[in-house]
Amino acid sequence: MKKGALLQEYAAITLGTLIVSAAVYFFLIPSQVTVGSITGLVVLISNFLPFRISVMTFVLNTLLLILGFFTIGREFGGKTVYTSILMPVFLGALEELFPNQQSLTGDSFLDMIGYIFVVSIGLAILFNLNASSGGLDIIAKILNKYLHIELGKAMTIAGMCTALTSVFAYEPKIVFLSVLGTYLNGVVLDHFILGFNTRKRVCIISEKQEELLRFLTEEMHSGATLYEATGAYNRQKRTEIITIVNRNEYSKLLNWLHREDPNAFVTVYTVGEIIRSNRANPA
Repeated sequence: MKKGALLQEYAAITLGTLIVSAAVYFFLIPSQVTVGSITGLVVLISNFLPFRISVMTFVLNTLLLILGFFTIGREFGGKTVYTSILMPVFLGALEELFPNQQSLTGDSFLDMIGYIFVVSIGLAILFNLNASSGGLDIIAKILNKYLHIELGKAMTIAGMCTALTSVFAYEPKIVFLSVLGTYLNGVVLDHFILGFNTRKRVCIISEKQEELLRFLTEEMHSGATLYEATGAYNRQKRTEIITIVNRNEYSKLLNWLHREDPNAFVTVYTVGEIIRSNRANPA
Protein backbone atom coordinates (compact mmCIF):
# COMPACT_ATOMS: atom_id res chain seq x y z
CA MET A 1 0.00 0.00 0.00
CA LYS A 2 1.29 3.47 -0.90
CA LYS A 3 2.34 5.76 1.93
CA GLY A 4 -0.39 8.32 1.19
CA ALA A 5 -3.11 5.67 1.16
CA LEU A 6 -1.74 4.14 4.36
CA LEU A 7 -1.78 7.52 6.13
CA GLN A 8 -5.31 8.12 4.92
CA GLU A 9 -6.41 4.72 6.20
CA TYR A 10 -4.90 5.28 9.64
CA ALA A 11 -6.40 8.77 9.80
CA ALA A 12 -9.82 7.16 9.28
CA ILE A 13 -9.02 4.54 11.95
CA THR A 14 -8.02 7.33 14.34
CA LEU A 15 -11.29 9.14 13.66
CA GLY A 16 -13.30 5.95 14.21
CA THR A 17 -11.50 5.30 17.51
CA LEU A 18 -12.11 8.88 18.65
CA ILE A 19 -15.83 8.56 17.90
CA VAL A 20 -16.03 5.29 19.87
CA SER A 21 -14.12 6.81 22.80
CA ALA A 22 -16.38 9.88 22.89
CA ALA A 23 -19.49 7.67 22.82
CA VAL A 24 -18.15 5.67 25.75
CA TYR A 25 -17.11 8.65 27.85
CA PHE A 26 -20.04 11.00 27.27
CA PHE A 27 -22.88 8.47 27.07
CA LEU A 28 -22.00 4.98 28.30
CA ILE A 29 -20.09 5.80 31.49
CA PRO A 30 -22.63 8.31 32.89
CA SER A 31 -25.54 5.99 32.11
CA GLN A 32 -23.95 3.02 33.97
CA VAL A 33 -25.68 0.82 31.39
CA THR A 34 -23.52 -2.18 30.47
CA VAL A 35 -24.19 -2.18 26.73
CA GLY A 36 -22.20 -5.18 25.52
CA SER A 37 -18.64 -3.95 25.23
CA ILE A 38 -15.38 -4.16 27.10
CA THR A 39 -15.79 -0.58 28.27
CA GLY A 40 -19.25 -1.46 29.52
CA LEU A 41 -17.70 -4.33 31.47
CA VAL A 42 -15.00 -1.97 32.75
CA VAL A 43 -17.65 0.46 34.00
CA LEU A 44 -19.20 -2.45 35.91
CA ILE A 45 -15.82 -3.54 37.33
CA SER A 46 -15.09 0.04 38.43
CA ASN A 47 -17.73 -0.47 41.12
CA PHE A 48 -15.41 -3.00 42.74
CA LEU A 49 -11.86 -1.96 41.78
CA PRO A 50 -10.30 1.50 42.39
CA PHE A 51 -8.60 1.82 38.99
CA ARG A 52 -9.16 4.37 36.23
CA ILE A 53 -11.42 3.23 33.42
CA SER A 54 -8.75 4.01 30.82
CA VAL A 55 -6.23 1.73 32.61
CA MET A 56 -8.63 -1.20 32.98
CA THR A 57 -9.69 -0.83 29.34
CA PHE A 58 -6.06 -1.05 28.25
CA VAL A 59 -5.44 -4.21 30.30
CA LEU A 60 -8.52 -6.06 29.04
CA ASN A 61 -7.92 -4.94 25.45
CA THR A 62 -4.38 -6.27 25.62
CA LEU A 63 -5.56 -9.72 26.74
CA LEU A 64 -8.15 -9.92 23.95
CA LEU A 65 -5.64 -8.53 21.47
CA ILE A 66 -3.37 -11.50 22.06
CA LEU A 67 -6.32 -13.76 21.28
CA GLY A 68 -7.02 -11.76 18.10
CA PHE A 69 -3.46 -12.19 16.84
CA PHE A 70 -3.81 -15.97 16.90
CA THR A 71 -7.30 -16.14 15.38
CA ILE A 72 -7.96 -13.19 13.06
CA GLY A 73 -4.56 -12.61 11.49
CA ARG A 74 -1.65 -10.22 11.55
CA GLU A 75 -3.28 -7.41 9.53
CA PHE A 76 -6.29 -7.23 11.81
CA GLY A 77 -4.09 -7.52 14.87
CA GLY A 78 -1.68 -4.84 13.66
CA LYS A 79 -4.45 -2.29 13.19
CA THR A 80 -6.11 -3.25 16.43
CA VAL A 81 -2.85 -2.82 18.35
CA TYR A 82 -3.05 0.79 17.24
CA THR A 83 -6.69 1.25 18.28
CA SER A 84 -6.28 -0.73 21.52
CA ILE A 85 -3.55 1.68 22.59
CA LEU A 86 -5.24 4.75 21.16
CA MET A 87 -8.63 4.22 22.78
CA PRO A 88 -7.33 4.19 26.39
CA VAL A 89 -5.25 7.26 25.48
CA PHE A 90 -8.36 9.05 24.23
CA LEU A 91 -10.31 7.96 27.33
CA GLY A 92 -7.47 9.14 29.58
CA ALA A 93 -7.41 12.50 27.79
CA LEU A 94 -11.17 12.87 28.18
CA GLU A 95 -10.86 12.00 31.88
CA GLU A 96 -8.38 14.87 32.25
CA LEU A 97 -10.30 17.35 30.09
CA PHE A 98 -13.76 16.57 31.49
CA PRO A 99 -13.34 15.23 35.05
CA ASN A 100 -16.42 13.97 36.86
CA GLN A 101 -18.40 13.87 33.62
CA GLN A 102 -22.11 13.84 34.29
CA SER A 103 -24.94 12.61 32.09
CA LEU A 104 -25.64 14.91 29.13
CA THR A 105 -29.33 14.00 29.16
CA GLY A 106 -30.02 13.19 32.80
CA ASP A 107 -31.68 9.94 31.77
CA SER A 108 -30.09 6.49 31.47
CA PHE A 109 -32.33 5.47 28.58
CA LEU A 110 -31.49 8.55 26.51
CA ASP A 111 -27.81 8.10 27.30
CA MET A 112 -28.04 4.52 26.04
CA ILE A 113 -29.71 5.62 22.79
CA GLY A 114 -27.08 8.32 22.28
CA TYR A 115 -24.29 5.81 22.87
CA ILE A 116 -25.72 3.27 20.41
CA PHE A 117 -25.98 5.69 17.51
CA VAL A 118 -22.63 7.41 18.05
CA VAL A 119 -20.62 4.24 18.72
CA SER A 120 -22.13 2.46 15.72
CA ILE A 121 -20.73 5.11 13.40
CA GLY A 122 -17.24 4.66 14.84
CA LEU A 123 -17.40 0.86 14.81
CA ALA A 124 -18.68 0.76 11.23
CA ILE A 125 -15.68 2.85 10.13
CA LEU A 126 -13.29 0.51 11.92
CA PHE A 127 -14.85 -2.77 10.79
CA ASN A 128 -14.86 -1.68 7.16
CA LEU A 129 -11.13 -0.97 7.40
CA ASN A 130 -10.61 -4.49 8.84
CA ALA A 131 -9.82 -2.96 12.22
CA SER A 132 -11.48 -2.91 15.62
CA SER A 133 -11.71 -0.76 18.72
CA GLY A 134 -10.51 -3.81 20.61
CA GLY A 135 -12.42 -5.66 23.29
CA LEU A 136 -15.55 -7.53 22.28
CA ASP A 137 -15.12 -6.36 18.68
CA ILE A 138 -12.36 -8.98 18.47
CA ILE A 139 -14.74 -11.67 19.70
CA ALA A 140 -17.31 -10.52 17.12
CA LYS A 141 -14.71 -10.72 14.33
CA ILE A 142 -13.79 -14.25 15.44
CA LEU A 143 -17.45 -15.34 15.34
CA ASN A 144 -17.82 -13.69 11.93
CA LYS A 145 -14.74 -15.39 10.49
CA TYR A 146 -15.23 -18.92 11.79
CA LEU A 147 -19.00 -19.21 12.22
CA HIS A 148 -20.02 -16.77 9.44
CA ILE A 149 -22.27 -14.82 11.81
CA GLU A 150 -23.06 -11.27 10.68
CA LEU A 151 -20.99 -8.72 12.59
CA GLY A 152 -23.99 -7.04 14.18
CA LYS A 153 -25.34 -10.38 15.43
CA ALA A 154 -21.88 -11.46 16.59
CA MET A 155 -21.59 -8.23 18.58
CA THR A 156 -25.00 -8.97 20.08
CA ILE A 157 -24.03 -12.50 21.17
CA ALA A 158 -20.75 -11.38 22.74
CA GLY A 159 -22.39 -8.31 24.21
CA MET A 160 -25.33 -10.12 25.77
CA CYS A 161 -22.96 -12.15 27.92
CA THR A 162 -21.37 -8.90 29.11
CA ALA A 163 -24.70 -7.10 29.59
CA LEU A 164 -26.03 -9.86 31.82
CA THR A 165 -23.12 -9.34 34.23
CA SER A 166 -24.72 -6.01 35.21
CA VAL A 167 -27.03 -8.03 37.46
CA PHE A 168 -24.14 -8.20 39.97
CA ALA A 169 -23.96 -4.43 40.49
CA TYR A 170 -27.06 -2.61 39.31
CA GLU A 171 -30.80 -2.39 39.88
CA PRO A 172 -33.20 -4.30 37.58
CA LYS A 173 -33.90 -1.18 35.47
CA ILE A 174 -30.20 -0.86 34.51
CA VAL A 175 -29.97 -4.60 33.82
CA PHE A 176 -32.96 -4.39 31.50
CA LEU A 177 -31.52 -1.35 29.72
CA SER A 178 -28.19 -3.16 29.35
CA VAL A 179 -29.81 -6.12 27.60
CA LEU A 180 -32.09 -3.93 25.47
CA GLY A 181 -29.21 -1.61 24.56
CA THR A 182 -26.99 -4.52 23.53
CA TYR A 183 -29.67 -5.85 21.19
CA LEU A 184 -30.35 -2.43 19.65
CA ASN A 185 -26.62 -1.83 19.27
CA GLY A 186 -26.33 -4.96 17.13
CA VAL A 187 -29.30 -3.94 14.97
CA VAL A 188 -27.99 -0.41 14.37
CA LEU A 189 -24.46 -1.64 13.72
CA ASP A 190 -25.75 -4.06 11.09
CA HIS A 191 -27.51 -1.14 9.42
CA PHE A 192 -24.36 0.98 9.27
CA ILE A 193 -22.17 -1.92 8.05
CA LEU A 194 -24.73 -2.93 5.42
CA GLY A 195 -24.70 0.63 4.13
CA PHE A 196 -20.93 0.47 3.69
CA ASN A 197 -20.80 -3.02 2.17
CA THR A 198 -23.77 -2.99 -0.19
CA ARG A 199 -22.88 -3.54 -3.85
CA LYS A 200 -24.90 -3.47 -7.06
CA ARG A 201 -24.94 -6.35 -9.54
CA VAL A 202 -25.62 -4.64 -12.86
CA CYS A 203 -26.65 -6.67 -15.93
CA ILE A 204 -26.44 -4.78 -19.21
CA ILE A 205 -27.32 -5.53 -22.82
CA SER A 206 -25.90 -2.73 -24.95
CA GLU A 207 -25.30 -1.94 -28.60
CA LYS A 208 -22.01 -0.37 -27.53
CA GLN A 209 -20.54 -3.45 -25.94
CA GLU A 210 -16.87 -2.79 -26.70
CA GLU A 211 -17.06 0.85 -25.56
CA LEU A 212 -18.79 -0.23 -22.36
CA LEU A 213 -16.18 -2.88 -21.63
CA ARG A 214 -13.38 -0.35 -22.13
CA PHE A 215 -15.13 2.04 -19.77
CA LEU A 216 -15.53 -0.66 -17.11
CA THR A 217 -11.99 -2.04 -17.32
CA GLU A 218 -9.92 1.03 -18.19
CA GLU A 219 -11.73 3.95 -16.53
CA MET A 220 -13.56 2.29 -13.63
CA HIS A 221 -10.97 -0.50 -13.18
CA SER A 222 -13.83 -2.91 -12.59
CA GLY A 223 -14.19 -6.49 -13.75
CA ALA A 224 -17.02 -7.86 -15.86
CA THR A 225 -18.40 -11.20 -17.00
CA LEU A 226 -19.95 -11.90 -20.41
CA TYR A 227 -22.89 -14.24 -20.94
CA GLU A 228 -24.65 -15.22 -24.13
CA ALA A 229 -28.37 -14.46 -23.91
CA THR A 230 -31.14 -15.40 -26.37
CA GLY A 231 -34.30 -13.33 -26.70
CA ALA A 232 -37.51 -15.35 -26.28
CA TYR A 233 -39.46 -13.37 -28.89
CA ASN A 234 -37.13 -13.32 -31.90
CA ARG A 235 -34.47 -15.83 -30.75
CA GLN A 236 -31.80 -13.19 -31.39
CA LYS A 237 -28.52 -13.86 -29.58
CA ARG A 238 -27.08 -11.00 -27.55
CA THR A 239 -24.21 -10.63 -25.08
CA GLU A 240 -25.08 -9.68 -21.51
CA ILE A 241 -22.41 -7.82 -19.51
CA ILE A 242 -22.51 -8.33 -15.74
CA THR A 243 -20.46 -6.29 -13.30
CA ILE A 244 -20.54 -5.69 -9.54
CA VAL A 245 -19.89 -2.13 -8.37
CA ASN A 246 -20.09 -0.03 -5.22
CA ARG A 247 -22.36 2.99 -4.82
CA ASN A 248 -19.98 5.53 -6.32
CA GLU A 249 -19.12 3.27 -9.25
CA TYR A 250 -22.81 2.58 -9.80
CA SER A 251 -23.51 6.29 -10.24
CA LYS A 252 -20.64 6.64 -12.71
CA LEU A 253 -21.85 3.63 -14.68
CA LEU A 254 -25.42 4.93 -14.92
CA ASN A 255 -24.19 8.35 -16.01
CA TRP A 256 -22.14 6.71 -18.79
CA LEU A 257 -25.10 4.62 -19.95
CA HIS A 258 -27.47 7.59 -19.99
CA ARG A 259 -24.95 9.57 -22.00
CA GLU A 260 -23.55 6.95 -24.39
CA ASP A 261 -26.31 4.35 -24.76
CA PRO A 262 -29.71 5.47 -23.40
CA ASN A 263 -31.35 2.49 -25.13
CA ALA A 264 -29.33 -0.09 -23.18
CA PHE A 265 -31.34 -2.73 -21.30
CA VAL A 266 -30.24 -2.73 -17.65
CA THR A 267 -31.29 -4.78 -14.63
CA VAL A 268 -29.90 -4.12 -11.15
CA TYR A 269 -29.71 -6.32 -8.04
CA THR A 270 -28.54 -5.45 -4.55
CA VAL A 271 -25.66 -7.61 -3.27
CA GLY A 272 -25.10 -7.81 0.48
CA GLU A 273 -21.95 -9.93 0.51
CA ILE A 274 -19.21 -11.03 -1.89
CA ILE A 275 -17.15 -14.16 -1.19
CA ARG A 276 -13.96 -14.75 -3.17
CA SER A 277 -12.55 -18.28 -3.27
CA ASN A 278 -8.75 -18.49 -3.37
CA ARG A 279 -9.11 -21.24 -5.96
CA ALA A 280 -11.40 -19.31 -8.23
CA ASN A 281 -10.07 -17.60 -11.32
CA PRO A 282 -11.72 -14.18 -11.90
CA ALA A 283 -13.49 -13.76 -15.21
